[in-house]
Amino acid sequence: MTPDQYCEQKTTGAGSSFYYSFLFLEPDARRAMTILYAFCREVDDVVDECSDPAIARVKLAWWREEIARGFAGQPQHPVTKALQWATGRYKLPQEYFLEIISGMEMDLDCNAYRSFTELSLYCYRAASVVGLLAAEIFGYQDPRTLKYAHDLGMAFQLTNILRDVAEDGERGRVYIPEDEMARYGVSRDDILHGRMSDAMRGLLRHQADRARRYYTQAFSHLPDADRYHQRSGIIMASVYQALLQAIEDSNFQIFAERVRLSPARKIWIAWQTARREKRQQLARAV
Repeated sequence: MTPDQYCEQKTTGAGSSFYYSFLFLEPDARRAMTILYAFCREVDDVVDECSDPAIARVKLAWWREEIARGFAGQPQHPVTKALQWATGRYKLPQEYFLEIISGMEMDLDCNAYRSFTELSLYCYRAASVVGLLAAEIFGYQDPRTLKYAHDLGMAFQLTNILRDVAEDGERGRVYIPEDEMARYGVSRDDILHGRMSDAMRGLLRHQADRARRYYTQAFSHLPDADRYHQRSGIIMASVYQALLQAIEDSNFQIFAERVRLSPARKIWIAWQTARREKRQQLARAV
């Protein structure tokens, strides 16, 4: 199996919104994004699948060393071998990959966040950095596009946090800021045990509203000149915003079952968004 085949196998069938947005990329960009997503899954799996935090730390430390080896031209892992091509082709910064690893490590160090200020660092490392790397792969002319990529990553992570409140609670993790929980009269124990109430719905609504603000803020930064280049992120945003709407439409019944979109709906949203962006690009060119 080649390094690229390994990355394909790591990402295919993952059911992620990332996968559906990749379908509309040019071959080189699709290859690079598949490699990047495979890397993210590798380091994320270290934390999610390793029951002993000490072993997880050792594995993440190995990945830091492996990134250094990869950028020095001596990779050992199939993902890092594939990543050599992507980092060379798109001039991807080494420090961004280290930030992603640091984000995964935060899950070992912290299972609660006192404020959104603290949580935002986690969101930056876990998602905004990925958005910045994706922006480099997609291509841009205007530096404002990087602000768009940062804020869109924040929106994605906040949507994930809301969707996964119950699942994270089963792992003893709460990503909703503690000062906001106190403001709404919701305890950590309420979240860990899935106790739905009007207060809980108010708290969850607050999280959804913040995510929506980040989507709006992100697109306010995206210049028309870069919009078509960044269409894969726009496709992903359409899927994620539909997921956020589904959570809201369920009246935040996230403890009853995990709210999700079917693969058919994701591909339909992706196709519609890609077609819309193509039409808009042609109109701008006239």
